[in-house]
Amino acid sequence: MNLPAFGSKRIRVQDKRLINCQQVDVNQLMPIKYAWAWEHYLNGCKNHWLPNEISMARDIELWRSNALTPDERLVILRNLGFFATAESLVGNNLVLAIFRHVTNPECRQYLLRQAFEEAIHTHAFLYIVESLGLDDGEVFNMYREIPAVARKDEFEMALTQQVLSPDFTTATREGAQAFLKNLIGYYVIMEGIFFYSGFAMILSFHRQNKMTGVGEQFQYILRDETIHLNFGIDLINGIKAENPELWTPAFQREIEHLIREAVELEFAYACECLPRGVLGLNASLFREYVQYIADRRLERVGLRPRYGSGNPFPWISETIDLTKEKNFFETRVTEYQQAAALSWEDPF
Repeated sequence: MNLPAFGSKRIRVQDKRLINCQQVDVNQLMPIKYAWAWEHYLNGCKNHWLPNEISMARDIELWRSNALTPDERLVILRNLGFFATAESLVGNNLVLAIFRHVTNPECRQYLLRQAFEEAIHTHAFLYIVESLGLDDGEVFNMYREIPAVARKDEFEMALTQQVLSPDFTTATREGAQAFLKNLIGYYVIMEGIFFYSGFAMILSFHRQNKMTGVGEQFQYILRDETIHLNFGIDLINGIKAENPELWTPAFQREIEHLIREAVELEFAYACECLPRGVLGLNASLFREYVQYIADRRLERVGLRPRYGSGNPFPWISETIDLTKEKNFFETRVTEYQQAAALSWEDPF
């Protein structure tokens, strides 16, 4: 690395860019250009938590009893299996691909925080598996053994492969579009569609006072993921604004196709998790829910909604928020206070 010469010009706000900035050397935060990135970083810090702070005693008692049906156990196991590997995929993509090519210090500061949170989420799934005495090989190898899980992971890994190449660069239009597609694949699809379907399944147990320790951990994870999603969408839209030549009609159609494919993958996963339905959930309702989520994601990146489906799970807005203070679907995150009042930024 060539450090700047003594007495050279200071970095100006206008010199900063989200990608392809030639001023990147040290992580020089000031002057801050992208205040939204710094705000997301501060919000993430205020939501700090650790899995072993949450008691699993009631969950262990329930899991060891005969009170859960085989279908209910299947939903929990499939979601643990998917999330345990998906969180590590997100973390690897952040550290090995995204951090390398996002050249803005404020955004890099948030990415460092997010990478830590992905480690905490992986820790949470290990903590749950160990607490319940589950077969760790069964849970952590589902991405190899369960086709509906494997296909989602393969979908995401394909978006990382090109960006991980040592020769990859965002300096060309094709490279910048590939990077933008990676961001959309991980923030909009993985964290914004795949994860939200799983949240709804697990929180349906919490809503009925079942597996409350697992449910509370998923609530904390969802707080983190809400910020991840909103940071990612701000980053995507910021890159689009700074590089309008990337957002061509052909590229928009490609993104729409990716999201349509993701919806079908998630519906297949719902069929695997809910072959007969439990707790008022079934695969048909999840098709409607995933389509509803996908439309909100399309709108957030400036594309037209495709499905026109409604939200079949209105109870989610009451179950998601740990403090039950704000409607999750209708309010904005303006401030986080750890273990205190929260207000939410609409993740749709």
